[in-house]
Order: sequence, then structure tokens, then C-alpha cells
Amino acid sequence: MDRRHFLRGAGVAGLAGMAARASATSLALPAGPVPIRATPDRLFRVTVCLRAFRAAGPRIEAEEVGRKKVIHNYGHGGSGWSLSWGSAELAVGMAMANGAKEIAVIGAGAIGLTAALTAQLAGASVTIYTKEQFPNVRSARATGTWSPDSRIALEGAVDGGFGDRWEKMARTSFSTYQSYLGMEGDPVEWTDRYILTDTPMGEGRRRKETDRPEKFLHLEDRLADITPRSVELEPGSHPFRPQYARLNSSLTFNVADLARRLTQDFLIAGGRIVPMTFHSPSDLSRLREKVIINCTGYGARALWGDESIVPVRGQIAWLIPQPGAHYGVYYGTLSMLARRDGIVVQETGEDEWFGYNDANEEPDRAAADASVATLAQFWRS
Repeated sequence: MDRRHFLRGAGVAGLAGMAARASATSLALPAGPVPIRATPDRLFRVTVCLRAFRAAGPRIEAEEVGRKKVIHNYGHGGSGWSLSWGSAELAVGMAMANGAKEIAVIGAGAIGLTAALTAQLAGASVTIYTKEQFPNVRSARATGTWSPDSRIALEGAVDGGFGDRWEKMARTSFSTYQSYLGMEGDPVEWTDRYILTDTPMGEGRRRKETDRPEKFLHLEDRLADITPRSVELEPGSHPFRPQYARLNSSLTFNVADLARRLTQDFLIAGGRIVPMTFHSPSDLSRLREKVIINCTGYGARALWGDESIVPVRGQIAWLIPQPGAHYGVYYGTLSMLARRDGIVVQETGEDEWFGYNDANEEPDRAAADASVATLAQFWRS
């Protein structure tokens, strides 16, 4: 999944804000990050994910469907993993408000698994009903970076309390993910991120302006107290070809191991996963549970006829993991995040609307090859 904010506050449009928060002293590191071997033979797959974006933000609300109480929990845009635990807390609170002890969860992606685990921790017996499981869900094709306000909503389309709800979701998720640090397999870890430019920070190119009246909502400043400060690196002190570089740190989700651990934790706690396909809300009558948390992501567009969901296409070119490479880089319109389960390379486009309303899930190998070739130019020869 594309993450325009894969580096906290480090999108090209946010360079000025970063400069204002950065340390006034440049930092010279004794050794730079290991250069990535960006060659065609190391490209082992290309994936595409459609993020479920809603102008009004995630849908977390209750609906009566026949004799069932449905709690919707979908539409997180590019912030599914990052907001998952926080949105689960809200959804589970609604689901168990009247004392329900048996909960059904539809969907086994990031949102579904965290909702199921949260319900278990609250004392419920939980069954997940799903058509697909990892690694075949869209959440498996995520960039894997902490990005709680990536394509989360549009300015002017949210209600007055959205900012506070978003902040609570983000802080809850951030706190919960800290408990996964240091675990075997490193499902979650802190890694370095570099933003590169050819001109001094704050003087470089900005993202292309569009004639669209809408603007994506950015709320990252609300999390300034938990966002590591960035520092400017001295020219020549790093291995990158661009002269100017800035460094900070962010959470990385090694999605393959994280999803495996969440699934195992759910099953160990007595949860069940039942394969099932839903074609319409009336199919919920097949479930014995009276309370259901709907975590179907982009699938909710068809299942619930929710035309407020807009697909946002993101393609990843996957390079073989590389020993010692656990960091991210952003330069121009290309991002790279070296995870333990693969090095994800992603084109982010000239403006924020890149991939918006594009429902094509077919991989573009030529574009993937071009991204890898561009990545190879990041380092000095």
C-alpha cells in the first residue's frame, strides 16, 4: 500500500514543517545505511492494494440489520495498520455496550484481527468469518509504516469531533504497538528514515498543485509529542547521491510476522476462523451471533453498497530482504522501506491524488522495473 506519509511528517509537502522542528545542529554519522542492491534479479513480486478511502473518515458506527446489531469498522484509507487498535477499541465498545458476550467479526485483515483480539481481551467469545486470510488479504500488501493520517479524510468533510477521535485512535494504536517491540521475529520495530533532496531542506520542490478544491486532512501535528525529532545530516556524511539528507525514526510493521502473531494470539485465546463469503447484508442471518463487527475494508463497497468508499491504488515492487538493511528512504516521488519480510519500493506520484479512484488491481511490471531502476540511483557510486 502507498504511504505518502511513510516518513513521519516527511512528505515533500512537509519539509518546511520538519525543518522547524529539527535540531539546529547537523549530525554526522560514523557510518551510513547499507546500500540497497536494487537490481532486476532481486525483484521477486509485484503487488497492488486498493485502500478504502472515505472523505468523512473511517465508518465506525452501529446499524440494525434484521435481528443483528452490526458495528461497522472500515474505510481507514492508508492508515489501516496504524489506526487498527484504536478503531478496534471504539468498535468493540459499541459492540459490547449491552453486555454481548458472543461477537462475530467479518474480515481477517489488519482491522478484523485487531478487532477480534480487542473483543477477546474484553471478555467476549469471538469468531472471525472471512473469505480470505493472510497472506491473501489486502492488508498483507501494505507498505508497513506508521502512517496514521495517510489518506484518512478530506478537509471539510469530517464532523467537528473527528480530530479528537482520530487522535485517540492513533495514540491507542501507538501505545499498543509498543508491546510488540523486541518480540521474536521483530513484528514491530523502530527503524531509521531518510528524506533526501537536491537543495537545502525547505527550499526543494513541493508537490504539484492541483485544481481540485478538496484537500486531504493532515493531523500529524497532534502527535508531535510522540514523533521523534528529525536531524539534518552533514553533506558527505551519508552514502546517498543527493547532497541533502534528514534523518528521523518511525515504527515499521513487518507485516508477514505481525499478521502471523496476531492470528496465533487470536487462536490461542480460543478464537475461531470460519471460511465464509457474504454477498449481501441479508447473509448475516446465517450467523448465530447477534452482534457483528464489520471489518471488510474495500469489500464493504460491494457488500454494503457503500458508494462513499473510493479506491486508492498503490503498487509495491518487492525486493529480496537484505541483511543489515532495515530503514526507509524518500527521494523525489519514490519511497523505499527495507523490512525484514521484503524491501518495498513504491511510486507515490507528483501530487496527493496519485492512485485516487483507480480500482485497477492488476500489477504493472514495467512500472515496477522502472521504480527499482530509479531506486538504484539513490546511492553514490
